[in-house]
Amino acid sequence: MKTEAADGVAQATREHKGTRDRSGARKRESLAGHLTRTLIIWVGGVWLLSVMGVVWYVSSEINHNFDNELAEISHRLFDFAARDLDRGIQARPGVEPLVASDPLFSEDVVMFVVKNGEGRVLMHTAAIDGKAFDVPLRPGFKNSGPWRIYTVQHPTRPLYLQVADPLDERREAVNSTLLGLIIPLAAGLPLLALVLRNIARKELRALQWLAEQIAQRGGSDLRPVALPELPQELQSVGDDVNRLLGRLSQALDVERALAANAAHEMRTPLASARLRLQTALDHGLRREDVEGALSALRTLSHRTEKLLQLSRAESGASLSRQPVDLVRLAALVAQEFWREDEARARLDLRVPPVEVPPALGDVDALAIALRNLVENALHYGNGKPVVLEVLPPCTLAVRDFGPGVSAEKLQTLHQRHVRHSAERAGYGLGLSIVHTIVDKHDGQLELYSPPPGADSGLEARIVLQPAS
Repeated sequence: MKTEAADGVAQATREHKGTRDRSGARKRESLAGHLTRTLIIWVGGVWLLSVMGVVWYVSSEINHNFDNELAEISHRLFDFAARDLDRGIQARPGVEPLVASDPLFSEDVVMFVVKNGEGRVLMHTAAIDGKAFDVPLRPGFKNSGPWRIYTVQHPTRPLYLQVADPLDERREAVNSTLLGLIIPLAAGLPLLALVLRNIARKELRALQWLAEQIAQRGGSDLRPVALPELPQELQSVGDDVNRLLGRLSQALDVERALAANAAHEMRTPLASARLRLQTALDHGLRREDVEGALSALRTLSHRTEKLLQLSRAESGASLSRQPVDLVRLAALVAQEFWREDEARARLDLRVPPVEVPPALGDVDALAIALRNLVENALHYGNGKPVVLEVLPPCTLAVRDFGPGVSAEKLQTLHQRHVRHSAERAGYGLGLSIVHTIVDKHDGQLELYSPPPGADSGLEARIVLQPAS
């Protein structure tokens, strides 16, 4: 049932995936493409932020250098301008401002004015923008429209020199730096995207291979995925997938085992019940035939309970790991059997005089195992006493003094469906349940025939792990 369901889900998933891929209705972006786009966006964004920071720094340095050059030129020029002003005033006294002579090289023209303490222009260059020098008459830098004005005061005379420098030169220098940084970015991003995409595809081949291996698994193939040397993240995913496959395989094995056990164990009591009921109908419902049918149905019910216990034990479903008081557990199981007169007369509970440390396990599962041992001992003990004993440090023992079994048969007792008598079922199914539960608890099931110190019988011991 689960196998068919698992196969059906796997097939439906593959069909859905194929339909989606063929129709292209929900074509999703590949992980390599997503990583490439994300890296390009982040790399480009960080690069742009870096460019803006560099441009801001370069702009500050350019303005600083231009200001230093402007101040140096002004200091050198003030002395020559003051001499020309003195000669001009002596040669042509008047109120009109003097015009400074042009320099030898036209590209060296510097626009400046010389003012007195009241702000009146005493001298200026031939090419002048009057609005440019409409700034406060204080030493220092000041922007005025498209000009950068530097004002310097003469150290000994009430004169001020104002020199103008165009701001366009500074902007051109900053723009050239900005273009020099952005153009390589624009040219390199496509190449970077191609390189990153190839790297992402190469590095993600392991993920694609792992996905293909997982896609091949289904209800008929639950083998663990072979994991070569994978990155740490993929290795963790692969390990989790293998653990999941292991749990699914175990669940399917339990289902198959339950089906096989049910077919084996229920065939005989079902046939017997049908035969008895048919005989009763044919002979007018004779009492012995009806009682035989009831007996067969009780056997069927008993074996069904055993099969369900075995299925639960093999699946390991909901097995807890809690400290278990073995003395209390043995007392509870013994009290269940003491409700019947025969069991009360034969079953003896023995506990040690010292305190027994708790064992680690599931109390319900251990109770099922212990009930099976006591039930087997009462059933196959030929009416002789049965002892349920708690042994330190963490051991439960059940012994009977019946005929026991031979050394050869002792090795097969925990196997399913084993019968050592032609008249009745053997220990097999009950001990198989016990063996499975003990194995799930990482314990040991020890069998002795005869028990130590006895002439005949069988002793089964459940040795568990201590809780601390």
